[in-house]
Amino acid sequence: MIESREELYTTRARAFAEREKQAASRSGMVSWLRVGVFLGGAVLAYYFFSMGAMWGGVLAVLLSYALFVVVLRWHSRLDFAHRQLTLLRKVNEQEVERLQGKLNAFDGGNAFRDDQHPYTSDLDIFGQNSLFQLINRAVTSIGKARLANWLQAAAAPAEVLQRQEAVAELAQPQQLDWLQELLALPMHFKHDQRPADEFLEWFSGKAFFRQHRWVKPLLFILPVLTLAAIAAWFYGYSGWIAVGFLVAQGAVAYRFRVERDEYYEMSMGIHEAVQSYTRQLTHLEQHPFTTPKLQQLQEGLRQSGTTASASLLQLANIIDYFSWRLSTLMAFFLNNILLWDFMWMYRLEQWRDKYLAQLEASLDILAEMEALAGIAAFQHAHAGYAIPQLSEQPFEVRATTMAHPLIFSVRPVANDFSTHGAGHTLVITGSNMSGKTTFLRTVGINMVLALMGAPVCAERFLVAPAQVYTAMRTVDNLAENTSSFYAELKRLRMLLELTEQGEPVFYLLDEILKGTNSRDRHLGAMSLIRQLHRRNASGLISTHDLELGAMEEELPGSVQNYSFNSDIIGDEIRFDYKLTPGLCRSFNASKLMQLMGIAIEAEA
Repeated sequence: MIESREELYTTRARAFAEREKQAASRSGMVSWLRVGVFLGGAVLAYYFFSMGAMWGGVLAVLLSYALFVVVLRWHSRLDFAHRQLTLLRKVNEQEVERLQGKLNAFDGGNAFRDDQHPYTSDLDIFGQNSLFQLINRAVTSIGKARLANWLQAAAAPAEVLQRQEAVAELAQPQQLDWLQELLALPMHFKHDQRPADEFLEWFSGKAFFRQHRWVKPLLFILPVLTLAAIAAWFYGYSGWIAVGFLVAQGAVAYRFRVERDEYYEMSMGIHEAVQSYTRQLTHLEQHPFTTPKLQQLQEGLRQSGTTASASLLQLANIIDYFSWRLSTLMAFFLNNILLWDFMWMYRLEQWRDKYLAQLEASLDILAEMEALAGIAAFQHAHAGYAIPQLSEQPFEVRATTMAHPLIFSVRPVANDFSTHGAGHTLVITGSNMSGKTTFLRTVGINMVLALMGAPVCAERFLVAPAQVYTAMRTVDNLAENTSSFYAELKRLRMLLELTEQGEPVFYLLDEILKGTNSRDRHLGAMSLIRQLHRRNASGLISTHDLELGAMEEELPGSVQNYSFNSDIIGDEIRFDYKLTPGLCRSFNASKLMQLMGIAIEAEA
């Protein structure tokens, strides 16, 4: 019996939970060992000191401290391994939740919502119960932004094919452990602080030591002189010399307190992200890839004579040392004796001059890999989805058993569908709730998936590259004093302007011009179809108006009628949600109103 994906992820979650318990037990034992080493060292040192064996006491302190550090690092590794198992369990539980349609807990990508975008609002690309929630596995801000960008714009055909090839490798069953490790690693760290691009923009423009060249020599002179003066003070020399140097350091620190705080706050804002990037990049650098795109991305992580993870580790260590000033008392002594902040500001700028270009390139690669990993996890979870083929015939879309990937509550009804050629419009008529709008969204969302390099909810899918454009959810705007009808007109004007640019446009228009009277609606809709017929565009228009069906005779071969129908049996309305050639043969508005308690009276 073939195991379903839901069963697979559930089994893996249970296995990780079991290993998690074992890891927690080991980590707990080593934690107690830390306490034992500390207490044992303290007792041993006390014994030697109380016996007057000064050197024995000092040696006991040093040895116990060294042993404590070893055990501390051991415990840190065990604790990280324990948390990784916890997160791997969570990754598999989340896959089950996505398969069950439980998307509310996932990031909807609301930061990327744009009501003026050609299609994202109408096709539920972002927001609650969205495609972004279904596909995205990225935790970092750069990974989410890259995936959002792919969802917002179709890739070039060559890029689509490269992504498909890369995703196919990452989605292989034997790659699942490695893939989920990659997805879990960034979960160890917080990513709700300063975005990487904001830090890079700030960091690239900073040049403190070029603007204040006289501070650099002080880094190497003042601390040495201050420590020497303090030592001389202990040997009986005047303490005023030491006080003078301390005052001088304090004055320099006070003079540039704003700059010091800025460097500290900006670097600490990205510290967790840098630690995450380091782990992820190490995981990527060590894995053997076979597809050209993945190999090319991996090769890009090796520049400046070192790997991206190694250079980022240096940055993380610099920020770590910088953070020692977090304690007010520690900051006072460090900055008034060792010019601590300036030392690490200098190290930051040194690192920036050597590795900033590599960092920018590495983060771009990491964002790409996170987006590919999300699509690969989506493809692995939906093994029955089709890998789309690209067509060179303009506006060709051919789908077999195509359904909507965001319908979970019931088994989605699949439809076959085909169209091709410029100036071709499919008029979809149908009764209320029969599935017209859902079908338009089904076509659109699968085209978006296909043209970003992802699998689609169909058995087979062939598509020609085109700009998807929708007009479905036009609403009024009180702040702009805009009615829903005028908002729809603005949306249609955007479509016409887009078709004037020469690029192929595939439109999906739902109940257009519904905000006006029937005569104007028919006239306007027919005029729009005639205008689009003469442009580099094709698409679908859904409507209740059977009058639009006459366009099939006016423009034979360019306008085709399709419909969704329903049957009324007693007080029950039955829908089959099947796309059928021809105009709709049944309507149900009156029956729906009756079922809602509205008495329908026949005209006298």
